Amino acid sequence: MAEDFYRKDLSGSRFEEVDLSGAWFRNVYFKDVVVRGAWLENVDIDGAVEGVTVNGVDIGPLVEAELDRRDPDRILVRARTADEFRTGWATVQRRWDATIAHARTLPEALLHERVRDEWSFIETLRHLVMATDAWVLRVLLGDPAPYHPLGLSHTEMEDDVPGVPRDPDARPSLDEILAVRESRFAVVREVLADLTDERLDEMTEPVTEPGYPAPESYLVRRALGAILNEEWLHREYAERDLAVLEARDRPA
Repeated sequence: MAEDFYRKDLSGSRFEEVDLSGAWFRNVYFKDVVVRGAWLENVDIDGAVEGVTVNGVDIGPLVEAELDRRDPDRILVRARTADEFRTGWATVQRRWDATIAHARTLPEALLHERVRDEWSFIETLRHLVMATDAWVLRVLLGDPAPYHPLGLSHTEMEDDVPGVPRDPDARPSLDEILAVRESRFAVVREVLADLTDERLDEMTEPVTEPGYPAPESYLVRRALGAILNEEWLHREYAERDLAVLEARDRPA
């Protein structure tokens, strides 16, 4: 019988002679997992792949190399210098412009629909507002509570955090959330304009007030890398789901 396991700690569990056909895993952690005698067929996995050995082969580097081959711009997300961060951000913005244009070809009601319980297109944009507020406005610029009310925190944030918006039912229009996004883009552009290689290796001044991220000091490159990576990955997820919604909207 199908069961739902939500926020359950199954670490150390043993699964033997178990049928997981058709199972759905989301936000799961497979650290130090051993799988023997598995039959993987029509399996779709996305996520961080590090130190994953399949039949004696570490597949992580192979996956990364193939993804870079398919999209050479992908290496820009792994920016190391200030100029690389500026180039990576400009590329992300350009790609988001194309994705927004794609989204506008669909009825706006579909942009509020989820695909396989992943965030809707609008929810994705809301989350990226929250990510920018957290890592740029709070961590880098020192604003203790910069969060826009339309921002959407990650689903793994279990408890209410002071000042962090918690309104999953908000339904802003595309233009409304894009206006907020543009205001955040402008801040990031200003930060990157003055960025130097030396600054990337400095630590931020800790924000002492409660909020997210936690009140501590962070490496500047970590904060900027977090938002660059968030923007890149969530745009890919958005394009993936827009394709599904587009097919759903197409006349039979």
